[in-house]
Amino acid sequence: MKTLVFLLLLLPCLAFSQSMNNETLETIYESVSDSLKGKSGAWQFYIKDRPLMSITDTNHNRMRIISPIADSNNLNEDLIKAALVANFHSALDVKYAVSDGVLWSVFIHPLKELSEDQVKDAVSQVYYANVNFGTTFASTSLAFPGKISEKEEEKIEQKTKFKKL
Repeated sequence: MKTLVFLLLLLPCLAFSQSMNNETLETIYESVSDSLKGKSGAWQFYIKDRPLMSITDTNHNRMRIISPIADSNNLNEDLIKAALVANFHSALDVKYAVSDGVLWSVFIHPLKELSEDQVKDAVSQVYYANVNFGTTFASTSLAFPGKISEKEEEKIEQKTKFKKL
């Protein structure tokens, strides 16, 4: 009886498990991008004029989609603070991060658990987080409410002029 109950509880989890892989990712990237280069597990593609990259590690079930935004040495304190606030309120599933002297918009997730719709949404969010850096800092039209005032937002906008990559 316990075995039957266990199987009944486990069945829905198995039915909804995902099985994302590099072949499916490549097909998705081909469908949403303007161009696609690279090899399985390491792609470069463009959406409009923005470069994006995707890297997977199938041995560790990880993937990331990234897009370079700016030289991190050109970011002032107000921009960095605004990016950190955005990571909490408006960047949603992507984050702003710095690595190797570059500010990136980044989506990191377990690979196999992703659905096709989640990958498409992730690509969109990485793209919009890049495009909106320095203005709304948003990856979608959704934002979680925060305590920043309109006056503070205007002040940040005036101080956050920078050169994108």
